[in-house]
Amino acid sequence: MQKEMTVMVPINEVYPYERNPRKNEDAVKYVKNSIEKFGFNQPIVVDDDYIIIVGHTRWLAAKELGMKEIPVLVASHLSKEQAKAYRLADNKTAEFATWDEELLKKELEEIMNINMSAFGFEDGDDVFADEIEDNTYTMKTSIPQYEITGDCPSISEMLDKEKSKELIAEIEKAEGITEEERQFLKDAAGRHNVFNYRNVAEYYAHANPEMQRLMEKSALVIIDVDNAIANGYATLLGEILDAMEDEEE
Repeated sequence: MQKEMTVMVPINEVYPYERNPRKNEDAVKYVKNSIEKFGFNQPIVVDDDYIIIVGHTRWLAAKELGMKEIPVLVASHLSKEQAKAYRLADNKTAEFATWDEELLKKELEEIMNINMSAFGFEDGDDVFADEIEDNTYTMKTSIPQYEITGDCPSISEMLDKEKSKELIAEIEKAEGITEEERQFLKDAAGRHNVFNYRNVAEYYAHANPEMQRLMEKSALVIIDVDNAIANGYATLLGEILDAMEDEEE
């Protein structure tokens, strides 16, 4: 088996393949977050001319992060044809991998201190999808049982406000906007808050009746589907799920 060495190379000496058919711009922000959080742990594979074979998204992310050097593996054992084939195969084979939803859910539930939405995982989507059964002809629902299973989590363990705090700090320092615009942007920054719904459910089970009532009204948990519909949350979720089904069809 051919073995190659990974070396650090100035980023401006590594070049994208001009005819790369893979559109990866939408993934760049998530790869940037991954590199910032975990480091650059997977080298970019290039040919003898330092043209990228595998790793265009990592290269774009590194450029946006202002990195001066990146880890590179020179696949000098590949012919020009093999490099073209490997470039396509690496992307194509990834399309056949799927998630085991149950195992994925368990893994995400055990990650308490890292915001996984930064890497493309939408926190809480699977929870709401389980809570409301989308059926045109019935209002039957599967409502989770909110019972104490462990210690009561803290408020900070239910809500990650780090991203919204960073955005608000940036808004506070912004110049050239009115105070009304500044307040609007600060109010909107709250949508970047990330809820840990597993901990929310545990907190609800420990809470007093008034806190439980307000958590229900805020749709942090759903006990009474009619109430949820009255508050508009279940209706919105239904529309989202319908749209998702239409896209799949």
